[in-house]
Amino acid sequence: MAIIYPSMVKFKYDYGIGQPWRYEGVLTAPYNFPVYKSDADKVAERDSIERTKVNYYTINNEAKIAQKNHLTQDFTSGLMNPEVTSEYMKYALKVLDKIYEQGILSNDSYEQLISQENGYIFIVDEMNVAKKRSSTEVFNARKAYDYAISQAPQGLKPDVVQEINFEKYLISNLRRDDAKTQQMHNARLATITEVVGEVQKGERIVGTGDVVTPEIYQVLEGYRKAFESEATSTNEGIVLFIGLAIVILLLFMVVYSYLIAFRAELLTELRNPLFIVLNICFMVTLAYLLIPIEPSATYIIPFSIVAIQVRVFIDSRTASITHLATILLASLVVPSPLIFIITQVVAGRIVLITLRNLSQRSDLIRTSFAVFFGMLITYYALTFSIEGIPDQMDWNIIFYLTINFIFLMFTYLMVYLIERVFGYISSISLVELSDINKPLLRQLSEVAPGTFQHSLNVSTLASEAIGEIGGDVRLVRSGALYHDIGKMKNPTYFTENQGANNPHDRLPYDQSAKIIIKHVTDGIEMAEKANLPKPIIDFIRTHHGLGMTKYFYIKYKNENPDIVVDESIFRYPGPNPWTKEQGIMMLADAVEASSRSLKEITEQVLIDHVNKIVDGIASEGYLKNTPLTFRDIEVAKHVFTDKLRNMYHSRIDYPELKRGVKGDKPTLPQEDAGEQPE
Repeated sequence: MAIIYPSMVKFKYDYGIGQPWRYEGVLTAPYNFPVYKSDADKVAERDSIERTKVNYYTINNEAKIAQKNHLTQDFTSGLMNPEVTSEYMKYALKVLDKIYEQGILSNDSYEQLISQENGYIFIVDEMNVAKKRSSTEVFNARKAYDYAISQAPQGLKPDVVQEINFEKYLISNLRRDDAKTQQMHNARLATITEVVGEVQKGERIVGTGDVVTPEIYQVLEGYRKAFESEATSTNEGIVLFIGLAIVILLLFMVVYSYLIAFRAELLTELRNPLFIVLNICFMVTLAYLLIPIEPSATYIIPFSIVAIQVRVFIDSRTASITHLATILLASLVVPSPLIFIITQVVAGRIVLITLRNLSQRSDLIRTSFAVFFGMLITYYALTFSIEGIPDQMDWNIIFYLTINFIFLMFTYLMVYLIERVFGYISSISLVELSDINKPLLRQLSEVAPGTFQHSLNVSTLASEAIGEIGGDVRLVRSGALYHDIGKMKNPTYFTENQGANNPHDRLPYDQSAKIIIKHVTDGIEMAEKANLPKPIIDFIRTHHGLGMTKYFYIKYKNENPDIVVDESIFRYPGPNPWTKEQGIMMLADAVEASSRSLKEITEQVLIDHVNKIVDGIASEGYLKNTPLTFRDIEVAKHVFTDKLRNMYHSRIDYPELKRGVKGDKPTLPQEDAGEQPE
């Protein structure tokens, strides 16, 4: 990043036309430097040259000779009025010489010439000498005819002069030389200079409280260019590079320090720091490459995407610190960095507030609109607070922020791409996955309704528990709904889907264990085929960990006491869970499934049952790879007990109505009347 930085030196003053000079003291020139024309002045000068483009013409002398011969031939042939004598002919030939020497333009060329203010042309003679001619010094056919009639001597009769019919002998003898015209036009453009003056060493430039006028602005621009040129042309360039690299490193260290102090678990997976660093580097690289070339890119580049993406896939606090580091790095090259930083900080906070409860993709569109209006209001508020009400509003910022808004809308598509590349799963996807109308869940409810109900109960237990101890509720809910989809391959071999007959009664215990264990691998296969995200598949993989099918294992061992049992036949493939969410889901699954075998449901029975199941799993070490604490497990126990009490609470027994009792009227039970008893 230090290498692609556009300049190894940063001018220490920030200024703008119409703004007051905010720095203390008087700024004087430390050395001589040139003052350059503004871009507007250069454009105006170029436009002026374009508007006054001078055409070059070559003169065709043969046209004059041919027309004079034509006139003489008509006279000698008697084709003219007898009153036209040799004296008249002498005048006619003389005036044609004069007109053709001055030059006759075509009507279109003449109209173009007179339309130009102070217009003129150059006529290149046989000696390649260009003679300047104004619009009053050249002719078109009409003007030449009038000139020939009006210049007749007093001794010649005007009506006889008209009988000569000069219009027959007046044709254009000037032809535009396009090559010469363009050559000379380019030469005029080359005379445009960038420098309009020079500031001498010690000369006052601006002082505290002075308003930066366009003239002062151009002087400051000249000082800035000279300062940057002076610095980069010396050995200071190396020092500047080292200083810049240290600044960039420190800003990255701010992010790293935050992760170490508050989110150390993110560093256990390479994808997390890689995702954060790529977000920062991509946006800052765009800023370093585009803003020095086109300053308007300052508000076109969608820096808020960093906050959106990190918030969607990690969390709000990490998004905040990552976005802040990004805009501080970008501020090293933007014009008016103070306005830029404040505007972008406001945009980042808008992202975090509007995505606080991200649950659907339309939330991203709402955030894009909020960021657009938030940045627009902030930018103009800051501009007014610094400059006051300007004489002329700059509405370009609306156009720039509109492009920014369009880029932000593409975040909607980026979510899907990032999920596939980095293996993340967003809150949006989790909400969509937990829709029970999804094909896989709908199939589960039809093929294995008992398992579907079990999955719903586990989802309730696990999401309530993880919400109490702190974790991703949506992830647990979705993982619990899909954790047993493998049972659809052999639904009747699982207790919750069985009727009166148990197919395990006809199978040896090791074969039954194999079928039960296989629902994990079947579930993984079905999930991969359905393109479920990896975090969801991990719930299927770990919900039994390396546990055993104890029922069949104990039965087999009791009936074969003399045989050394291969425990791997009765053990799930694992691995054990490694996240809070997976650990809680394992506990909820075991508690809910085993609670179906309880003969009596009382407060104490539920407490004892939950303690037995949870303590058994914890004591066997299945949770040792998770970050769950003893306190987390105790909280989970209380949640499981409360939720099971609600699930298995007894309903009121309604008395039967005794028929035939005098005065009694038949009534409907409360349920039928639309009331639900507690």
